[in-house]
Amino acid sequence: MAFQLPYAGVVQPVSMDRFEELVGDALDDLPDSLAARIDNVVVVVERAHPTEDLLGLYEGTPLTEREDYGMLELPDTITLYCDAICQVSASQEEIVEQVRVTVVHEVAHHFGLDDDALDDLGWA
Repeated sequence: MAFQLPYAGVVQPVSMDRFEELVGDALDDLPDSLAARIDNVVVVVERAHPTEDLLGLYEGTPLTEREDYGMLELPDTITLYCDAICQVSASQEEIVEQVRVTVVHEVAHHFGLDDDALDDLGWA
């Protein structure tokens, strides 16, 4: 499926398979020390959020707020939205970079960083 960028007039063809590969690559690029600490998280991709213009969404309990529930706790979910990421990107290279930034942003929420802290670090 192709996406019409609102400001560039350029069609960005990105299949869901390719988008999933980009997300996987971004996860693989996380530092090993950070990746090893990610706990009980499912990462999914969707075309678009049903009601909001979001690039990504973290749903769950950050590690800084968890209690020991053992096997009873459902996994957190990080969702990346293909259409929105493509719409804010003017090239394939920008799509790759925006996926990387969005993955880091949502993983940071898993570690307890809120949007204000991410903004201070330049990742909001």
